[in-house]
Amino acid sequence: MHVQDLKMTTTGYGFGAAHAAMRRLVDGNILPGVSSAVLVGRDLVDVNCVGWADKETQIPLRTDHLFRVFSNTKLITSCAALLLCEEGRFLLDDPIEKFIPQLGNRRVMRPGATSLEDAEPARGSITIRQLLSHSSGLSYGLFDPGTPLFKAYQQRKVLNPTTTLVDMIDTLAELPLAYHPGTSWEYSVATDVVGRLVEVVSGEALDKFIARRIFAPLGMVDTAFAVPEKDRSRLAAYYAGADLMDPMKPGLTRTDNSAVAEAERRWRPGVELAGHGGAHSKSAAGRTDAAEAGNDSRDDDQSAARRRLDAFSDDGRTGRQGLRAGGRADPAALAARSRRCGRRILVGRGGRHAMVDFAENRRRRPADDAAPDGFFPPFAIEFKRLTYEAVTRGA
Repeated sequence: MHVQDLKMTTTGYGFGAAHAAMRRLVDGNILPGVSSAVLVGRDLVDVNCVGWADKETQIPLRTDHLFRVFSNTKLITSCAALLLCEEGRFLLDDPIEKFIPQLGNRRVMRPGATSLEDAEPARGSITIRQLLSHSSGLSYGLFDPGTPLFKAYQQRKVLNPTTTLVDMIDTLAELPLAYHPGTSWEYSVATDVVGRLVEVVSGEALDKFIARRIFAPLGMVDTAFAVPEKDRSRLAAYYAGADLMDPMKPGLTRTDNSAVAEAERRWRPGVELAGHGGAHSKSAAGRTDAAEAGNDSRDDDQSAARRRLDAFSDDGRTGRQGLRAGGRADPAALAARSRRCGRRILVGRGGRHAMVDFAENRRRRPADDAAPDGFFPPFAIEFKRLTYEAVTRGA
């Protein structure tokens, strides 16, 4: 399914304001380039590329350029697990130790704990649903610097790109949880555990299962954990913004060789598979892979996509608010917001944003290949606002 196979639907929508806003960001040296695609239902209503795939050599961003999709890999890993769930291979409320015994009999850090030993027995098992909804008690070792758990995740290299999924599970088995399963929400390595679950249940390596069950059936020929050598010239350069805390500050630094970028190069010897990141895909304007992975090509409506994405939010533990608060969020508040707005959003490193809006029947997938990490930066909010205005006017 290449961009030339996706036929633009003739509509009355006018996306000129959104395109002009993204052009201003590129001209202002805030973003190197922006690639975006907007779908209303299954209709592709807008495609746009602006800026550079490589600023230094002045290579314009094209629809066939490849991007590191970073945490949007989590969408694919979770869909892989939910395929197995739909086949009856496990239930969402199964305890994870049924398939990965090392993760049973958990201990939980006490409030205010100053050491890993200051922990108590978990009130219950981690369930697969809790892993999918980041309410398992696992952490990321990123959002709570100075705490014993942060130090332990760093020292034991939980997120090291040379750590295999098998070794990561063994390491996590030795560490206490940040909170009792099901009682809070924290962005975490839970999706890596989901990736290992897929391997255990399917009997296949994660990348092989995903390629066979998701990428091949959906025609996602340019999405994989490793970029073939013949296609590496199409990989867009990776840039860091001038100020992590001020994503609108002009200035870009090329960081292709940073630890973050290197960790995504799964074709390099010694770089292992991960459930949380590592996939590469065609730019948003060239493909709608992230959106397609959340749909079922056998369905005539959005029921499969809704079922799959709802697994992330049945307990209300979705949303970016948790990241703004240091990685932890109140489940009840997130549940209310999720049900009120009818949207599912994933915000990842490097300006990767994927959103499905069931209430408005639309999907959008912008990518900008700059790295104001994690949060919803102002330019993403502006793109979202202008896109909604264009669709509303043209409806």
